Amino acid sequence: MTIDEKEDMVRFILDLRERRGIPIVLVEHDMQVISEIADRVVVLDWGRHVATGTPDTVLRIPEVVSAYLGSDDT
Repeated sequence: MTIDEKEDMVRFILDLRERRGIPIVLVEHDMQVISEIADRVVVLDWGRHVATGTPDTVLRIPEVVSAYLGSDDT
């Protein structure tokens, strides 16, 4: 997706959540998008549970950083 398409998607999801007051489950690999819209994140790495929590919390976990953002070792 282009940056504009991602921004449109984020706006749509946030509007839908606000108008309907319903929880939304989103499967997304772009951690920037997730960190902007998610209240709670469940991180999987090849189907194995790695972490659960707020975006700020899980993005500080080394295993999450390695799996999704890369590390100096990978």
